[in-house]
Amino acid sequence: MPPQPDLPDPAHHDVDSMLSRKFGREVANYFSGSPLNRVSFLRADHGFISKALVHPSTSFLLFNDLAPLAKDATKLAYATHNDIRSLIGENPFEKEEAEMIKEYNSSITLPLVLFLGLDERNKEGFEHGIYSGCPLFAVDVTPKGTLEKEATGVIEAMKAKGLQFVEGRMHMTLNAPEAAIYAQARALLDWNARNPFCGGCGQPTLSVNAGTKRVCPPTDFASLPTAQGGATSVEAKPRERAACATRKGISNLSFPRTDPTVIMAVVSHDAKRVLLGRQRRWPPHWYSTLAGFCEPAESVEEAVRREVWEESGVLLGRVVIHSTQPWPYPANLMIGAIGQALPDGEKIHLEHDPELEDAKWVEMDEIREALRIGTSGLGDAPGEEYKEGGLRLPPQTAIANQLLQAVTGGFMGESPKI
Repeated sequence: MPPQPDLPDPAHHDVDSMLSRKFGREVANYFSGSPLNRVSFLRADHGFISKALVHPSTSFLLFNDLAPLAKDATKLAYATHNDIRSLIGENPFEKEEAEMIKEYNSSITLPLVLFLGLDERNKEGFEHGIYSGCPLFAVDVTPKGTLEKEATGVIEAMKAKGLQFVEGRMHMTLNAPEAAIYAQARALLDWNARNPFCGGCGQPTLSVNAGTKRVCPPTDFASLPTAQGGATSVEAKPRERAACATRKGISNLSFPRTDPTVIMAVVSHDAKRVLLGRQRRWPPHWYSTLAGFCEPAESVEEAVRREVWEESGVLLGRVVIHSTQPWPYPANLMIGAIGQALPDGEKIHLEHDPELEDAKWVEMDEIREALRIGTSGLGDAPGEEYKEGGLRLPPQTAIANQLLQAVTGGFMGESPKI
């Protein structure tokens, strides 16, 4: 099994408070704990964003088809403004958003540049009013459209420096602070890539607000035979586009989405066993906690009870939220919960939802042993002490692991901790 990264420290974990004394230490999961101050209210501040991009202390995290630039599997690599000038130009934020919208031309590929935040661990960098730190941006260098040649040049230049774009669906070996930075960048880049066309009218959209909003411009200099693009010429004057509901008021079609997902450790009514399930595609003996998406107009607690019943047939009573984990594949928020079965609701039957191949109740001691020697990612081997046939569980970078650590480590004791 590859070495597992440390988890992030909870915020202000060394500060005593009534809440921490009553409910215990806050749990911080992998992909959280970013060292960046997002200063989200400054993304639309033209003076701030245009100066931050060209400041000498600014760094750029590059992605090629969502694969991040890295030194190795544990550490990201960063580019300078000079490294990417050929792709993004001197300053893609030089013009204000109103001017960019007015000059919109859908036949021209614009570089996608996201502002991630200020790294306040170094106060000697950029300053803007009362805010200081080293700005960090993410840039999509995937070769596409009219920027294909420039993007390819940047990619080859980075590889010539001995750096690599680390491919793979999940990057679970990055050190904790950079894992959080990567998660933010990947989720936003993926959202932008998935939404080149307006959800309201189907016409091409423009990325604004430093990469955290997409607008449907009212005019376009490109001549479009169809609403979905395919420009064959450029007009001397901008063409009026079809009306769109997103241009009136605030529209949730214009902003990044986050999909809430519940994941839960379910304990038996006597608190001596835990419900685990497995899917057909998982390695032999590999189990995890149950999980599923929240539905519209459904509370977290209701979603936990519904998903557990649909997948396993088990009926739950009390549900308590434990912790949460950002999950950038593509844009989920894993809401970790602990639920307890009703006295007469522990019978397992899988007739409702065919998602699980198997579900079973497992004794606490067996889970404790598996947490010690049998954890791994889906594609990795377990620890050296693992014996074939034993229970296998997710690694500590997964919130499922933290939920199981909680229920086997005293969460169900006389002093509940959430």
